[in-house]
Amino acid sequence: MKTDGSYILEGTVTELLPNTMFRVVTVDGKSLLTTLKGKMRKAYVRVFPGDKVRVEMTKYDEERGRIVYKY
Repeated sequence: MKTDGSYILEGTVTELLPNTMFRVVTVDGKSLLTTLKGKMRKAYVRVFPGDKVRVEMTKYDEERGRIVYKY
């Protein structure tokens, strides 16, 4: 799915890293370094390994993304 220059992917959190960073493996098997969206951080949404998430990423950096939704 594509919205205004960014791509939306589905994935699963596999690893928690310092400074609210996460390792997410997408449905197609790609591993991404992600962080939380500001609204999720402000609302204290907790993300744990094994959680299914929606990741937004730009076309400029294929290895980083932003978690925008937790299922």
